[in-house]
Amino acid sequence: AVRRAGGVPVLLPPDETEWRELLAVLDGVVLIGGGDVDPDLYGGNAAHPHLSLAGAERDRFEMALARELANGTPRPTLAICRGMQVVNVALGGRLHEHLPDILPEDEDVHGCADIEWVIQDVRVEPDSRLAAALGDTAVTPASSHHQAVKEVAPDLVVTAVAPDGIIEGLELPNHPWFVAVQWHPEATAVTDEAQQRLFDALVAAARDKVNG
Repeated sequence: AVRRAGGVPVLLPPDETEWRELLAVLDGVVLIGGGDVDPDLYGGNAAHPHLSLAGAERDRFEMALARELANGTPRPTLAICRGMQVVNVALGGRLHEHLPDILPEDEDVHGCADIEWVIQDVRVEPDSRLAAALGDTAVTPASSHHQAVKEVAPDLVVTAVAPDGIIEGLELPNHPWFVAVQWHPEATAVTDEAQQRLFDALVAAARDKVNG
């Protein structure tokens, strides 16, 4: 999806000295999906039986990177699934450890079960950067997550929600371009133009930074 938008993907290493050196020459960042954020980082239940942790090294790396992108080095940023959760926790928010704890068992619209993707409905705030990027305020993206934002970090604003009220999008309003989504736009970007436009918008924002 990044390549189709005209960007060149570069993997960042977890070593802080190395990723900071690379970040200095990069024009945009994608915070990708993955395992669960350690609940100890947001005052949650670290003993929850349904946790599948990404690991302490990745948590430390991505938390530091998210804070740097939000407050220090303002690169255009797209945070996806775990990436959105990392951003929320890094900036002072909290998560639901397991959505089935708060949602009806027969209404798994988020892909909490062990399946690849669930296509769900999402409503997007019309005046958001997310809506501008997608070109729409009602989308049907692919999801696969059992955790979600519970308390929004103070600097973030909600830009998208599912019909059941689960938060699906966040933004940093005082940042040049910082968009986070709970779903996986890369999963359907080949066939869903709205999802590809998210990556197009990220790369366009990166170009604007370079030419700025």
